[in-house]
Amino acid sequence: MKTIKILFITVLCFTGRNTFAQTVNVEDIGGIFKNKPFTFNGSLSSGMVFYSGNLQSGRQNWTYYINGSLNTSIYGQINIPVNINITNLGKNMSYPSLPNRLNLHPTYKWITAHIGDVSMSFSSYTLNGHQFTGGGLELNPGKFKIDIMGGRLLKKVEYSSETPSLMPNYERFGYGIKTRYDVEKYSIGLTYFGAKDTKNQQMEHVLDSLGINPMQNSVIGLDFRFALLKNITLTAEYAVSFLTRDIRSPKDDDASFVDNILGNKTSTGMYSAFNSKLNWQLAKNTIGIGYERIDPDYKTLGAYYFNSDYENITINYARPFLKGDKANAALSFGVQRDDLKNQNDNSNTRYVGAVNLNYNPSEAVQISANYSTFQSYRNLKSQFDYINETSPYDNMDTLNYTQLSQTIDGSIAYSFKQTENTNQRLNLTASYQESADRQGDVSLQGNVSRFLNSSIIYNLSLLKHGINVTASANYSYSYGGLIETHTFGPMLGATGGFLNKQLTTGFSASYNINVNESKMQIKVFNIRARAALTVLKKHNISANIVWQNRNMLAANKKTDAVTTTFAYSFTF
Repeated sequence: MKTIKILFITVLCFTGRNTFAQTVNVEDIGGIFKNKPFTFNGSLSSGMVFYSGNLQSGRQNWTYYINGSLNTSIYGQINIPVNINITNLGKNMSYPSLPNRLNLHPTYKWITAHIGDVSMSFSSYTLNGHQFTGGGLELNPGKFKIDIMGGRLLKKVEYSSETPSLMPNYERFGYGIKTRYDVEKYSIGLTYFGAKDTKNQQMEHVLDSLGINPMQNSVIGLDFRFALLKNITLTAEYAVSFLTRDIRSPKDDDASFVDNILGNKTSTGMYSAFNSKLNWQLAKNTIGIGYERIDPDYKTLGAYYFNSDYENITINYARPFLKGDKANAALSFGVQRDDLKNQNDNSNTRYVGAVNLNYNPSEAVQISANYSTFQSYRNLKSQFDYINETSPYDNMDTLNYTQLSQTIDGSIAYSFKQTENTNQRLNLTASYQESADRQGDVSLQGNVSRFLNSSIIYNLSLLKHGINVTASANYSYSYGGLIETHTFGPMLGATGGFLNKQLTTGFSASYNINVNESKMQIKVFNIRARAALTVLKKHNISANIVWQNRNMLAANKKTDAVTTTFAYSFTF
């Protein structure tokens, strides 16, 4: 034990001397060792899912899973969490949908490490939630904050004729650092992220034929927040991305040392992204204005997907009304356009507006209503029509398309007077959406769609007995492609707690009917049952069974399926 104490003191002194200036108090260290050297806590859960039926769903007949987390605390100062996930789901796929992963996140005061299969985020324009296999470090001692990461972003995936839908790719590694200084009135941050594919001559021939090239990317970002006045705050972020679309391309003859670091070659392009927000709090009014612009072809290899080539402006306003702020209203409006450099075959302009209202006249009644509208204007730039037009007014209607969409939804919730034995609540919700395409001034009937979803739900709680009963009725209507569809049906369910709530049970049944063009098409009947038992507060055993009967009248076919789940969890 004495050896462990000496080693621990050495680690503390080494950490303090080599990262940030830190005073080590010997008395504090003595208090640390009054704690237990090692403490453990975590959880372990496992389960099996059995499926049987004549429904051709492609599901596996048997799957299992094991999930666990373990946190080791050393003298109450250093935490080392470990997570593990194991499953056979997707075992028949060449690329598992849920791969097994292991990660650790040890922490000590303001130091956090990420080891294994982890993810980190610097900003939306640089590194944004991309998973990698490697390590990361977060240092947050106070006003300064530093994030560092490095590891493999993509595993090498070779082309397989057996699974042509699986896109192959080169192995990719990435690294980055983000520094930030944050105080009450302002903050400023600087980010760098880099990534590069590993060339593989054996894969080049196949990947070249698919248009997949080894790439390299360097992104530099700057962000800040500044309080202009007491109630006015300005935030902004700017990023520039140097993207080399093929690292095998020759170097630029005029490239400097910095250009070589950024990967400047003949296939390298420089793209920028910018956004800013101005928020103003005036009495009870909240006003916000935002602007964002992203260059065409802007891309970062630190994100799985990225939208580019657009510019938008948004305006928001919100405030409470009436005595006691019983009502709230929020308004928003935005304009977005693309084809910023006028180089695409078509351009789009979108208008978005929304109104949100909430009114709570009493504790028993809550009312909300929302309305949003979306309008997209597209101009198709046909070179043939442009060449053959005889005046600026030719083809005006045939080249202009407008897409209209609007949504209205509302809800009313009413709570009956609560007693010692019962609590009752009634909810009514409805949502309607309509969209249409318009060419010139003419609506295209085949592209009009309407959707309506509504439900009424009644809930009864028997407080002394721990029993909850829910009854609901649902109705949905859809219209698209000149076809009307109706779906409706009831649902009844109940849950209860027994043995001092150590045993919980639940049961529900639902019946839905689908009507298409005035003809009954499908009837679906579901029954669900569940039971869970807690033993010694740390062990939980549960079982769940679902039976579904589907009668497809149009196809004169009936199917039955049963899914059974057994699970066990343990916390310590």
